[in-house]
Amino acid sequence: MSDEGRAEEGIEGQRRLAVIGLGNVLMGDDAFGPTVMGAVDAQYEFPPEVAVLDLGTPGLDLTPYLLGLDAAVIVDTVNASGAAGTIVLYRRDEILKTPPQPRLSPHDPGLKEALLTVAFAGGGPREVLLIGVVPGKVTTGIGLTAAVRAAVAEAAAEVVRELARLGVRARSRSPQSPPDLWWERP
Repeated sequence: MSDEGRAEEGIEGQRRLAVIGLGNVLMGDDAFGPTVMGAVDAQYEFPPEVAVLDLGTPGLDLTPYLLGLDAAVIVDTVNASGAAGTIVLYRRDEILKTPPQPRLSPHDPGLKEALLTVAFAGGGPREVLLIGVVPGKVTTGIGLTAAVRAAVAEAAAEVVRELARLGVRARSRSPQSPPDLWWERP
């Protein structure tokens, strides 16, 4: 995964895209975003205009990562109806159709607020896809529940499908290695 603080500048004239994982690896299923980023990074290579970022829990600090992007694919847990492990997709307009709610924690993702801020500044992504999963358990502890772990491969495939829709081809890594999920090491 890129260790850059922001999505790198694309080559002149090329679109800039970011695949962003959000979540706290110390809070059970909230580690879904970082886990999917690990899987995507272990399985695929992308052209230089695509940054793959595990941002943890940036809260409102998500804003600088979205500035200047043409498109963003974001992976996180979502508060939606459905069984644990259910993948739910939201486009930019769906995310922004309701006003922001009070943030209960400084670690709340702040995605809606960040999208509104960058839109106001005139520099936000026009294309946004949130790949969400319904969590089973978000409490202190390491490791995904079985249902959410089973959704990781589907979410990684959804990332690749969205990038293909945007005209970006992912190449399979050869050889592939298991994702480096440092927080799950003994």
